[in-house]
Amino acid sequence: MVGQDERAPFAGALERARSAAYPAGQYVGQESFVLADEVRRLAGSAGIGPGTAVLDLCCGVAGPGRLIAAETGCGYLGVDRSAAALRIARRLAGDLPCRFVQGDVPPLPDGRFDVVLLLETLLAFPDKAALLHAVAGALAPGGRFACTVEEGRPLDAVERRRMADADTVWPVELPRLAALLDAAGLAVTWQEECTAAHHGTAAALLGAYRAEEAGIAARVGPRAAAELVAAHELWVTWLGTGRVRKFALVAEKR
Repeated sequence: MVGQDERAPFAGALERARSAAYPAGQYVGQESFVLADEVRRLAGSAGIGPGTAVLDLCCGVAGPGRLIAAETGCGYLGVDRSAAALRIARRLAGDLPCRFVQGDVPPLPDGRFDVVLLLETLLAFPDKAALLHAVAGALAPGGRFACTVEEGRPLDAVERRRMADADTVWPVELPRLAALLDAAGLAVTWQEECTAAHHGTAAALLGAYRAEEAGIAARVGPRAAAELVAAHELWVTWLGTGRVRKFALVAEKR
């Protein structure tokens, strides 16, 4: 079975299904449920513009990051632990003013940034307090943390057994997140719910992956393809029933 960190086989296997699943103009190479217009709205709410120093955490192949860099003229640095993902990101960035570094998060790269982005990956951090303190430390005074959030109670034992890679699935309830942000010196200035849109995207991706499952399995293995479908089945259920809600938010360093 090909692991998802081996990005090139996965990227190639899933590209056609992903391209078919998103609404017209909304697919920019993202590996998540977020739409291109949602990325633009979050970037605007965080005040990203020409010359803004942006740090994009867990950027993966950096579809949203490349979109932001191309459309705003910001100074962009993406960081991810996967060397394979960054090789793809660098190739696709071409002449865009994007830099990439490999590393675990936390720690964060040295320097001070106007905006720290974390798109569709807060879910993967069990210790959100340590992450948010690191984010605050990387921000200049008045800097902004812009992220998406999977909101809900922790998974129970049955849910963990059903979800592949459950060790990267740690939803957080909004009151708890608000307290963690406050403790890190970050104050929420903008928030928007995107549950319905992400439920629609998850359902469209599920349909596309089911339709392409045989071809995907041929490239990444039957087990990986089956786990991909099963995970999206869970996300469609969770987002459709309110078990998990999705939010985008911006928090400013006090």
